Parts: sequence; C-alpha cells; structure tokens
Amino acid sequence: MELWFSDYHTEHVKVSVKVEKQLFGEQTDYQRIDVFESKEFGRFLSSDGSIVFSEQDEFVYDEMIVHVPMAVHPHVRKVLVIGGGDGGVARELSYYDEIEEIDVVEPDEVFVEVCKKFFPDNACGLDDPRVKVYNADGLRFLRTKNDMYDLIINDAIDPLGHTAGLFTKEFYGNCFRALKEDGIMVYQHGSPFYDEDEESCRLMHRKASHSFPISRVYQAHIPTCSSGYWLFGFASKKYHPLVDLDAARWKKRGIKTWYYTTNLHKGAFMLPKYVEDMLEEEERAKA
Repeated sequence: MELWFSDYHTEHVKVSVKVEKQLFGEQTDYQRIDVFESKEFGRFLSSDGSIVFSEQDEFVYDEMIVHVPMAVHPHVRKVLVIGGGDGGVARELSYYDEIEEIDVVEPDEVFVEVCKKFFPDNACGLDDPRVKVYNADGLRFLRTKNDMYDLIINDAIDPLGHTAGLFTKEFYGNCFRALKEDGIMVYQHGSPFYDEDEESCRLMHRKASHSFPISRVYQAHIPTCSSGYWLFGFASKKYHPLVDLDAARWKKRGIKTWYYTTNLHKGAFMLPKYVEDMLEEEERAKA
C-alpha cells in the first residue's frame, strides 16, 4: 500500500509527497508534529498538517533569511532568533565569527528535541557555544528587551497558528524597541500567490512598513512551501538591503552556500508586478 502525505495549500489545491514511512508523530501543547521519510525530499517535518521544512530544501530558507541581513549589516554582535527550534538559522549564523551571542526563543521544547533526533544537520546549530535557547513565548520575551540586538530573525511558522502573536502590530513595535539604533529585522513573509494567503502578506507588510523607516521584501523558490514561492521581509532602522550591501566583504568570508550569492541577493528584491502592486498599496494604507 502506498502512503502519501498531502499538504493542503488551499481548500482546492494540495501537494502530495509519497512517504516511505512515518518516523514520529505527537500532539504537543502547541502543535501536531509529524516526521516522515521520503525519497524525493528526504526527511520532512510537518506542523498541524503543513510541511515546515525538508532535508532537501531547508538550505534555501535558512540561507536567505540569514545571509541577506548579514551581508548588509556591518557589525552584528548580538542576534535574536524567534522560533528557530530546528537549529537551521543558528547553523547559518554560526559561520560568522564576529557574532558574540545568539538567543533562540522557541516555546515548544518537543519541537527542539524532535529536530535534534531526526534532523541533526540542522540542530547542530544549537550546539554552538554562543547559542542560548529559551523555551518561552516570543512576544512575551520581547516585551522586556530594549536596545539589545543588532539583528532579529523571526523564524516563526504560521501567522494563523500558535505563533500568531508574532505577526501583530505589537510584535513589530517590540522588535523596533529591542533593536539597536541601526538594527535589522528579517522575517518570513509567506506566499502571495493564493488568494487566501495574500491577506496575511498584506497585513505583515503594512505593519512592518509603518513601524520601520526601511521596509523591503525579497523572494526565494522553496519547493515545499505554499506554491513553491516564498517571500521574506527586511525591516531596518538604517541600512538598505541593496544600497548597503557589501558584496566584497561578504565574499571574503568564504562561507559555503548552496543557494545564496551576493548576485542573487540583488535579484531577490526584484519582485513580480502583482507583488509590487500589493506591497505599494499597503505602504500607502493607514497604519
């Protein structure tokens, strides 16, 4: 008998992956976590029935959410990762020797342990001595932080699920206060392709663009994400993602990547017309 995992992108669209076997399944206090083995994507993890990442394509997401801001900000010393319990973001950050502290705030302890067991190539990032993991609510954690971080990465999963508080106007305001005077925040922006996803994309950009003086959006192709097309948000107090990109400095680091390049960095901010129109409409809208 064949076993297929179906990820419903909308009520009328689903993407199915043939599964060799299920490795884990549990309902935690926060979400339903399942881990599957497949031939095409290797192991992949789902949360509440939606694929979060797979062994075959996680590098795209983790590289783009880390290296884009790191190639722009000239002196990152302290980083906050909200979510990030799989360790992939921390792994990419660990390649930067100048970073002194990496705080990872992941409320679901089971999620962290599952990733350590089944995705060690990601979870190894949490073993870096500069990493400190806090099992706490990200929004509550941020409320007490002021002028502390050079970079905040919102790696939360879902603007509608248990991490919904990380996509509110309060959250963006708290991020602004927690950042230093030249700080950058990056966050996953979702997919703009399907109508039912468009509204959350719009709301995120409206909140970010009204909270930060510089707010831009960039893109990547990630096969297991909704429609295979994913957006990221770049919000900054000072640095522009293209004007302040220091390609020569980043290349000197010699970081091995599979997706990110400084040329791709520039191209990622060149968006389709329908996405540009959507973002510009929200920038003009009232906060």
